[in-house]
Amino acid sequence: MKHLLLIILGALCSMPAVTAKDRIVESNIHGHVIEKKTGEHIPYLFINLKGTTISTSSAASGHYHLEHLPEGTFILEASGIGWKTVSRQVRIVEGATLEINFEMEEDNVQLDGVVVSANRSEIARQMAPTLVNVLNMETYDRVNATTLSQGLSFQPGVRIETNCQNCSYQQVRINGLEGPYTQILIDSRPIFSALAGVYGIEQIPANMVDRVEVMRGGGSALFGSSAIAGTINIITKEPARNSVSAAHTLSSIGGTSALDNNTSLNASLVSDDNKMGMAIFGQVRDKDGYDSDGDGYTELTRLKSQTIGVRSYLKTGVYSKLTAEYHHLHEFRRGGDNIDLSPHEAMIAEQVEHGINTGSLRFDWFSPDEHHHLNVFASAQHIARNSYYGAGKDPDAYGKTDNLTWMAGSQYIYKFDRCLFMPSDLTIGLEYNEDYLNDNMWGYDRMTDQAVRIGSLYAQNEWKNRKWSILIGGRLDKHNLIDGIIFSPRVNFRFNPTENVNLRASYSYGFRAPQAFDEDLHIDNVGGTVSMIRLADDLRVEKSQSLSLSADMYHSWGAWQGNLLVEGFFTDLSDVFALTEIGIEDGILVKERRNESGARVGGFNLEGKIAYEDHWQLQAGLTWHRSLYKEAHSWAEDVEATRKMFRTPDLYGYFVTSCSPIKPLTLSLSGTYTGRMLVEHHSGYIEQNRTEKTPDFFDLNFKIAYDFKLYRHINLQLNAGVQNFLNAWQKDFDQGPDRDSGYIYGPAAPRCFFAGIKLGW
Repeated sequence: MKHLLLIILGALCSMPAVTAKDRIVESNIHGHVIEKKTGEHIPYLFINLKGTTISTSSAASGHYHLEHLPEGTFILEASGIGWKTVSRQVRIVEGATLEINFEMEEDNVQLDGVVVSANRSEIARQMAPTLVNVLNMETYDRVNATTLSQGLSFQPGVRIETNCQNCSYQQVRINGLEGPYTQILIDSRPIFSALAGVYGIEQIPANMVDRVEVMRGGGSALFGSSAIAGTINIITKEPARNSVSAAHTLSSIGGTSALDNNTSLNASLVSDDNKMGMAIFGQVRDKDGYDSDGDGYTELTRLKSQTIGVRSYLKTGVYSKLTAEYHHLHEFRRGGDNIDLSPHEAMIAEQVEHGINTGSLRFDWFSPDEHHHLNVFASAQHIARNSYYGAGKDPDAYGKTDNLTWMAGSQYIYKFDRCLFMPSDLTIGLEYNEDYLNDNMWGYDRMTDQAVRIGSLYAQNEWKNRKWSILIGGRLDKHNLIDGIIFSPRVNFRFNPTENVNLRASYSYGFRAPQAFDEDLHIDNVGGTVSMIRLADDLRVEKSQSLSLSADMYHSWGAWQGNLLVEGFFTDLSDVFALTEIGIEDGILVKERRNESGARVGGFNLEGKIAYEDHWQLQAGLTWHRSLYKEAHSWAEDVEATRKMFRTPDLYGYFVTSCSPIKPLTLSLSGTYTGRMLVEHHSGYIEQNRTEKTPDFFDLNFKIAYDFKLYRHINLQLNAGVQNFLNAWQKDFDQGPDRDSGYIYGPAAPRCFFAGIKLGW
């Protein structure tokens, strides 16, 4: 039936003959890039001959040069972060030398940003069929974030929470749904396994990332059906020009001698003809453990990590490109008491050591007539983890985990000049994903040996022009832990009544298989013993249906630019997974993952941006939602049942603002707000289990940075500031060996003072 539908669709669509544009001739394009308002030359903007792999960057002088170009008519485009994209049509003939100059206007609200998460190919954010928010590295710099997790909260609907005092296990929540409902991608590939999800969002260094694209809701059929709450796509840095930078940040945690040292290095090398490039990054982090209440047990883990990686490309032709990425991470973290001793000599200890290797390979081919795009890809990640999760000086609480995740596939896009009633892009793809997990906790006689194999086929067609977009797609997944094939439809609609107003609607279906998730591979210490999660024998597939509506509006008046986003969302979950404490077995507190009847999550996201040239910018977001089980749920026998989902505040938000009163000086103020929520509090330090309602928190940060021009192209930045300067920090931690290590909420750290230096060429 699928093949028949594709044949019918092809017959109804007009498919033009291929026009050869692949003859390379002795022709050149050169020019300069200037700011329209001042006439100043702009360095390091991206110049691209669309439909080909030919590109370059404007030099420090603002000039650029392209040579050995294909014959034909093309679009030459200039773009860059903070600038509106400008396009020029060029006719290339043999022996011609063209001078094409660009006048650029500032875009401080990211009107013309390019995203790939909407359909795995580059598209202007305004024209994307689904709503995609972009978190660029300017925001990470303003809030002094050195890891992926530290900056993610500065997006509407996104919240980062810490779930363990001993090891600082974190998870990301989107639109009120916990971590496993979110699919995390690296360069659009789903190789972020359940084990990687335990500590992964804190392990990825910010200097590895070019931008983070956040797509709330089910979005596109191109991504897995587990993307129920949304998708976080980590786009790694691609080499753009020859450059080197190094930075170091020193933070004092709580104003004490507990320090967090972070050193990063980036280098980018590009050949003179721009056909080869390599970006290298590295980070070393050394963070002391922190005990906030003086009981001898850490609230923040000791952490030592080293990361090194490379991303490179080779343009194998005018219309083809090979891209490779690899990074290695080694990390050690330790929490509990007596963290300088061996873990089995402590009363409470959580110690994990990770060795992670991740790599990917992708080949892209574009046809000369710009109608065909084929890419073939493969990615893999291997994690080796040595662990100790123990209480009471247990010598047998050591464990070892081995996890291999790999995936491969291919995707084909055909651009129709007209399909039925308007131009369209047809996307067809297939993927195969395997995840092998062996988790052995010898002392607790627990062994998880899980193999997950998923074969997927997806197709979608997007009819689009500047005013309309209608996307209909579906995905077929065969999961080895589920009987039968699951079909997940996705529908997206965009309408632009005016150039600067985007209205969108989307519907998606998704599922979660009955398998181990990230928190299942983590062990809490509760009441002087350990707590583990197991899966119920009759655990069924969890299914979801999601709907979202949004209005994304832009306006410019003089030197001012503004953006307002309003979004409503609703998700219905059937056979929802929930944890229930079932008691002590063999000295271990056991929690079981069971199916509840269902749950509903609905609410609104509101985000606004305003900017006055490059002198002042403000971005703020607010989320309100309700997350309720359809029937009251009790997490333990001795606590009252409630319909309210835990760790889901009804109200939360963020803001980031910065100003530059003079060019070299930047002042930044940022913050996050977390409303009141319900959290579980297990007995041990307290006499019996109880549900707590937390206070609300307002976490404020301030940073000042000054840039010096040392010599020609060498820049030096000095910065300093305070994170969480109001010290909005949990005040009622459990104490001693009987504490509940999972009873932690609020900001990730107390007041921290920091200073940094950055050198770049």
